[in-house]
Amino acid sequence: MIINKQNVEQLAWQKMDNLLPCIVQDATTGKVLMQGYMNTDAINHTLETRHVTFFSRSKQRLWTKGETSGHTLDLVELSADCDKDSILALAYPNGPTCHLGTETCWADAKSPSVSFIAELEQVIASRKGASPDSSYTAHLYSKGIKRIAQKVGEEGVETALAATVKDLDELKNESADLLYHLLVLLQASDLSLSDVTEVLKARHAK
Repeated sequence: MIINKQNVEQLAWQKMDNLLPCIVQDATTGKVLMQGYMNTDAINHTLETRHVTFFSRSKQRLWTKGETSGHTLDLVELSADCDKDSILALAYPNGPTCHLGTETCWADAKSPSVSFIAELEQVIASRKGASPDSSYTAHLYSKGIKRIAQKVGEEGVETALAATVKDLDELKNESADLLYHLLVLLQASDLSLSDVTEVLKARHAK
């Protein structure tokens, strides 16, 4: 259930003494960032401000993540599980989420390999406008769309050739090069991998 102001009271507040656990997930990488607790006021404040806000059990008041550090969590969506006694907050983090300075409160947990693609895309995006001498990615941006598109074409051919001769190690390497250059091309075109994902999802739904 997607949570809004009209259905907040439908949550199973009686199960947990009017406090429900809320897991925050990075809307870009899918990483689990932290857990807190919410009451109705925290949910309403989160929906109004679009900054994830909890009820602090130690301070006995509402607490917006990042209110001191500035590392806020920009809300994308709040949803409840099937039993309506647990909340998931999709959000974009502004800086490290954990008070220890790490990206997530589960810093030692192994992240899914697919989440690295989203992290790589963020790094590639951050290189736009940087000095061409600062990195290979910035140098590529400076050459323009045509050169980046040419690199995608070259890497595509090399990937296909590696597959044709059944050189699996080379296929992995060329596929990595192809994916990297495709991400650069998308960013240079003011698109992202999520835009492509939405197309795939729409096709899958047909």
